[in-house]
Amino acid sequence: MFRSLFGRGRAPSPIKQINANQLAELIQSGEDLLLLDVRTAAEYEYDGHIADSQLLPLSLLHGPDVELPRDKSIICICRSGNRSQTACNYLLSQGFNDVTNLSGGIIAWKRAGLPHQ
Repeated sequence: MFRSLFGRGRAPSPIKQINANQLAELIQSGEDLLLLDVRTAAEYEYDGHIADSQLLPLSLLHGPDVELPRDKSIICICRSGNRSQTACNYLLSQGFNDVTNLSGGIIAWKRAGLPHQ
């Protein structure tokens, strides 16, 4: 941070945001996406989840055994959009380029009346 204040470092990339309806359209179009749900396993099961999403709790995202594809767009999902924003920041810091946050999380997805399991 000190370096970027003085122009030596690289400012972090802004996180791309997508709303629930936009994501539903991408899924419907057959876009090659990784839907990465970073909630806890209990939230994933109890609150429901988007079909074909992959559960990887935020607390495990930093693990040494975690391997995510770099050739797919990654959409990070959580309950409200906060933990997924953190996940996006982390992935960008690890060199992932195509990372997007689901704004409003699964709450917004459900409010939009979109299908969940």
